[in-house]
Amino acid sequence: MTTIIVSLIVGCIVGPLARLILPGRQNISAGMTVLLGAIGSLVGSWIGAQFLGTSGAQFSFWGLILGTVFAIVAVLIYGSITGRGDRAVTR
Repeated sequence: MTTIIVSLIVGCIVGPLARLILPGRQNISAGMTVLLGAIGSLVGSWIGAQFLGTSGAQFSFWGLILGTVFAIVAVLIYGSITGRGDRAVTR
């Protein structure tokens, strides 16, 4: 249970961090950014626990890196599904 809570808290940081890392503009709301960050952080924590032996109850550098990577993937997938990627508007 602690792993989930820590992952959700870290996700609030990882989501905006993922948007800063991505080039271009993403037309995604702040709430969706935090939600995608939380999802990415949960997936990253789970993979870290399964394959690297990290635990969410304590700070883990690899958990932060994996959470950021999966949050970037989540933002990219969300942008491609909703069509809210970094496209220029042409008239």
